[in-house]
Amino acid sequence: MTPTVARLSLFALLLLGNGLLQAKGNDPAIASDLRSEVGLASKQGGPLVIIYSRRDCKYCETVKRDYLEPLANNPRYRDRVVIRQINQDSDAILIDFQGNPTTHARFAASEKIKLVPVVAFYGPNGRTWAEPIVGARLPDFYQSYLEDSLDRAIGGLHSK
Repeated sequence: MTPTVARLSLFALLLLGNGLLQAKGNDPAIASDLRSEVGLASKQGGPLVIIYSRRDCKYCETVKRDYLEPLANNPRYRDRVVIRQINQDSDAILIDFQGNPTTHARFAASEKIKLVPVVAFYGPNGRTWAEPIVGARLPDFYQSYLEDSLDRAIGGLHSK
């Protein structure tokens, strides 16, 4: 790898870590350093919310557009949670909760993600603070599932 390519790769990784580089459209920022991202979420008093997704998943797009994007703008949650995306079908580099390098695909497999979308709620050290929401579920109730899980995760963080 040439020095220029290495610098550009590092710059892209830094942009990803700061949430400045988006997956596409209004998707959540792509996860790059889970240890750092969960630390930021904890400082804000909330969980790190991760959506596990795939490029070819129409249900994932629905969850991101109809539930996570509004959540990110909801005054009740926007300053308390950090939302990131992990792509189950990506070999993008990812730093795990212990600071070890891996890829999105390997991390998703280590978390036993088989079907997507999955929305998971993490606290310090990668500990889960609420049951993940698996699948798109019923549209009439999804927002309630999401808010209930968030409230449980926030409650778990505050009672630790």
